[in-house]
Amino acid sequence: MIIPYIEEKTAMKKLLSPLIIIILWITCLILSATAQAQETSQLEVAVAAICKDVVDREPVDANTSFPVSLGKLYCYTKITGAKSPTQITHVWYFDGIERAGVELAVNSASWLTFSSKIIQFQEMGAWRIDVLDSAGTVLQTLQFEVRPN
Repeated sequence: MIIPYIEEKTAMKKLLSPLIIIILWITCLILSATAQAQETSQLEVAVAAICKDVVDREPVDANTSFPVSLGKLYCYTKITGAKSPTQITHVWYFDGIERAGVELAVNSASWLTFSSKIIQFQEMGAWRIDVLDSAGTVLQTLQFEVRPN
């Protein structure tokens, strides 16, 4: 009678070991996904501007309307709330069509970063930039226009 009990107990151990590993693995995945979601949800755009240039880490001549002759514009953002290194994306749209997406590192709790876009002569009209967190959530939208000289 003891032998079947020992065999049953050994079989149960063999069955439980992989099950415990799977449960631990799933728990780790859930905790990791929760931590990442909490990280991205903490990000905020403290400052955002469309400008003619960035000098000494500050936007120059921020506005919402620019002449096409300027040729190049910058999207400046100050991101706060990161608890670990992450990224944001500046997505540039012209007349509702995506023209560029620029991934930018965010390496501290308060981080200044910017992207730029060369504006072609035929790209006069309505523009917008969506600032996205690493999960693709829109943190802020900036709208501006490019007008004739």
